[in-house]
Amino acid sequence: MAYLLLTLTTLFWSGNFVLSRGMHADIPPLSLSFWRWGVALLILLCFGGHHLWRQREVAKKHSVFILIQGLLGVAGFNSLIYIAVQTTTAINAVLVNSCIPVLIAIFSWILHKDMMTPRQCLGVLISLGGVVLIIARGEIDHILTMNFNRGDLLVLVAASLWALYSTNLRNYPKDLHPLAYLTGIIISGLFMIFPFYLVEIYSGRYMAITPSSIATVLYVAIFASLLAFIFWNRAVRIVGANKAGPFIHLMPAFSTILAVFFLGEKLHPYHIQGILLIFFGILMTTFMIRQR
Repeated sequence: MAYLLLTLTTLFWSGNFVLSRGMHADIPPLSLSFWRWGVALLILLCFGGHHLWRQREVAKKHSVFILIQGLLGVAGFNSLIYIAVQTTTAINAVLVNSCIPVLIAIFSWILHKDMMTPRQCLGVLISLGGVVLIIARGEIDHILTMNFNRGDLLVLVAASLWALYSTNLRNYPKDLHPLAYLTGIIISGLFMIFPFYLVEIYSGRYMAITPSSIATVLYVAIFASLLAFIFWNRAVRIVGANKAGPFIHLMPAFSTILAVFFLGEKLHPYHIQGILLIFFGILMTTFMIRQR
C-alpha cells in the first residue's frame, strides 16, 4: 500500500512541475505558492480542522517540529521550485530534482546514522541512470551540452529542503493526527509565504484570473498538495525515507507518459529503456529477495 501511495504522489507532482513551468508567464511564483496552499487549507479545514482544534495542546507541544516542517516542505521547497522554473526549463528542474534520493541518503546518515545497503545504493544509481537516459534522449551529448543557470541552483536548494523534510518525518509525533499535522504545517507555511507574496504584489506582479490559472491552482491545491502530502507523509513513516526517495525518479517517467497521452508527443525507444531502468532500480531499492 505504501508503494502505491508513493507512486500516486510522484504522478501528482509530475503534473505540478509541468503546469508550473507552462503557466509561469500567467502566474507569478509566490502567487502560485500562496494560492496553492491557501486553497488547500480551505479544503482541508472542512474535514481536518477539527483534528487540529481537538489536538491543539498536542500541536502546541510539538510546535517547533510543525514550524520546521512547514518551513521546509510548504514554504521553502515549493516556493523555490516555482521561482526556479521562471528561469530554467522543466527538463533541467526534473533532472536536478532527481538528486533528492541521494540527498535523503546523505541527510539520513548525518542526522540518524541510517546507512543504505549496497543493494539500495545500486538501485538508486540504476533508477537515476534511467532519468538521465530519458532527459538525454538517448544521447549523452545532450546532457554534456545542457546549460545550467541560477534556476537550477534554486532547484538544488529546494531538493535539499525536501530531503530534510522527508528525513525529519522520522521524528513525527505518534500522538499527532496526520490531518492535524498537515493543517498545522500548511498554516505555518502560509504565514511564512505571505510577506513575500505581498512584496511580489507590490512589485506589480499579479496572477491573471483565467480558466487556465484557476484550473492550475485547483490541481496543485488538491492533487499536488493535499493528496500528495497525505500520501507521502504516510508512506515515508511506513517504509522510511531511504526507500521512499527513489520513487522521485518516477517523475520524468510519468511526465513522458502524460505527454504521450495528453499532448500527442511521440514515444521513443529511449523513453521505454529509461522507464524500465527506473522501475528496475526502484524494485532493487524497495524489495528484498527472500532466500531459503
